Amino acid sequence: MTSIDLPTPEYRQTAIPSREEVKFYQVGSFAVGNRLVEDKYQSVQSGKQRFNSLTSGHRACQGCGEALGARYALDAAMAATDNNVIAVNATGCLEVFSTPYPETSWNLPWVHSLFGNAPAVATGAQAGLKALGKKDVRVVAQGGDGGTVDIGFGALSGMFERNDDVLYICYDNEAYMNTGVQRSGATPPAARTATTQPVGPEPGNEWGQGKDLPRIAMAHEIPYVATASVSDLRDLEYKVTKAMGMSGARYIHVFVPCPLGWGTASDITIKIARLATQTGLFPVFEAENGDVTSVQKIRRPVPVEDYLRPQRRFAHLFKKGADPNVITRIQAMADRNIRRYNLIGEDSLDEFVKYEGDDQ
Repeated sequence: MTSIDLPTPEYRQTAIPSREEVKFYQVGSFAVGNRLVEDKYQSVQSGKQRFNSLTSGHRACQGCGEALGARYALDAAMAATDNNVIAVNATGCLEVFSTPYPETSWNLPWVHSLFGNAPAVATGAQAGLKALGKKDVRVVAQGGDGGTVDIGFGALSGMFERNDDVLYICYDNEAYMNTGVQRSGATPPAARTATTQPVGPEPGNEWGQGKDLPRIAMAHEIPYVATASVSDLRDLEYKVTKAMGMSGARYIHVFVPCPLGWGTASDITIKIARLATQTGLFPVFEAENGDVTSVQKIRRPVPVEDYLRPQRRFAHLFKKGADPNVITRIQAMADRNIRRYNLIGEDSLDEFVKYEGDDQ
């Protein structure tokens, strides 16, 4: 294997049994790219032969997490299948900024579906390929949280129930960003959107609404469910590669911050995504046939306030006279995730106990 060769899908799955074997992407390290790792551990994005599925020229906002997530995921899928992938894309930000008529930034076979039927269109594409005997061509469906958690929820559940041979990837930026930042079923409590204004006794999005779609997918007991973050390239590539090596319905939920909708600086997208995982608000895990099989431990637990404060959608929580109990309730959500998925490693247990004591 030369320095520019991409590892084969088979080699990746046998050589890297766990994405946590390589620790060179930790915050504060002096690693530069992949210079400190062997060829077999290099990421798809670091290879000179990466496919570049979503190329330059698109109209995403500066710092768009969804653009990064889609490129990372589809490049990994192409590398895992010898470039034999058809992508089905729901209406939404990703579709709009990448395909302004009559142009496109996609370098692979790509189909635009309606807002809510990407899973059904992907199922049809897979069935057509099967009828034609093209078993080597795989189908990936993708959409935002609006087209996945809300509008396409029924079609997605049907795809899971039938166990169709499709990988569905949700890029979750927690609102309907393309149409003006309206609330979706993935919008967190207390967040400001165009339809959940920071007014009244409980400003922002109401508590107790929305859906935890990764857990709903697990309830279907499909072969593979995983969460991933745009802040961890290696983990995201690992999970897409693993999913492409499996058959049946597969689901990956990717956390992709939106600078426009969240009111964050365009140069801290990765930092914000990392804080979401390190607080426990976005647990990163894998599940097979309904059971959790691995979790990504929190390296250095941080309070949710560190994640909330840089975002203007939560600015009302820090104004004079704001109810401090709201942040306490959000911290309790993170702590519940930490307990539910056992996210704290032994080295970080003392820090977690300290936050638990503060909450009490």
